[in-house]
Amino acid sequence: MNPELLQLLVTREMPYGKYKGRLIADLPGNYLNWFARKGFPPGETGMLLALMQEIDHNGLSKLLDPLRKR
Repeated sequence: MNPELLQLLVTREMPYGKYKGRLIADLPGNYLNWFARKGFPPGETGMLLALMQEIDHNGLSKLLDPLRKR
């Protein structure tokens, strides 16, 4: 696991769609699961969404809390 990717989850905003402007780490699980079913977009955004979906699906979202306080 690349720590820089975890930091991006708490600093990068969703660039489009229903939750445009919301941090990727703050996206609701059902939205992330929708992407998992339909397919993640290409590029960095898709990779970050897939990572966040995996973290959320496994109940590990609280692990990002220390990164938010930086």
